[in-house]
Amino acid sequence: MALDIRENRPAGVDLREKGRDGDGQLVHSDRRLFMQLLVFTGCRNPAPLMAQLMAAKVQGAMYLMLHDPEGVGLLVMNETPDFFVGELRNLLHQGAFGSLTCLPEWTMVGRTYAIGYEQDLEEVLIRRPRRYVSNPAWPWAMWYPLRRSGAFQELSAEERRTILMEHGGIGMAYGRADHAHDIRLACHGLDQNDNDFLVGLLSRALHPLSAIVERMRKTRQTTSYLSHIGPFFVGRACWQSDMG
Repeated sequence: MALDIRENRPAGVDLREKGRDGDGQLVHSDRRLFMQLLVFTGCRNPAPLMAQLMAAKVQGAMYLMLHDPEGVGLLVMNETPDFFVGELRNLLHQGAFGSLTCLPEWTMVGRTYAIGYEQDLEEVLIRRPRRYVSNPAWPWAMWYPLRRSGAFQELSAEERRTILMEHGGIGMAYGRADHAHDIRLACHGLDQNDNDFLVGLLSRALHPLSAIVERMRKTRQTTSYLSHIGPFFVGRACWQSDMG
């Protein structure tokens, strides 16, 4: 690929994730983590599924679904998109997974991204999401997609920043208190229902997840600039891969 030597970046469209170091200089990375939540029903005993995942060294977590006594959700992480339509696809056709029924209407897909001010892109894009999903202290999970309305993009940059700061401030407060921790993924063009973002909320208990969603409902972003949110997958981890 041709490079623009003056700015040390690929000529033309630059798809790298960008941040700023401590001196305000541009930093970038072409790594990102893709995540997919697949939901199945027909599982009465998760143990064989867990054994299959461990043997295959899959990175992610498996949840017992709150809304279906035979439902499980499999959250898988990988930097290579080919993994999902290759190795993972083959794995799910074999053994205990082969006897389950996949519910495609629940499938959620997203990718990690940088906002532009992060100093440690590898931490934001790769290490932290893996660590959050794999943390045994946070077994409860809530995953849901959302789509912002077009009116949000018509606001000035300052207005958008103020709205997002209100929303982000609530998330940081819950995180500092160890009530809930969030993973934000972009899913533009990846989501079958044309959503923009996929959010994962992780906690030691179920109530904080409900409480933070209730609190977020009162923000200006949610009340005025979200055109769609959900469905909500809720479950408790019965298996998590080693922390990355």
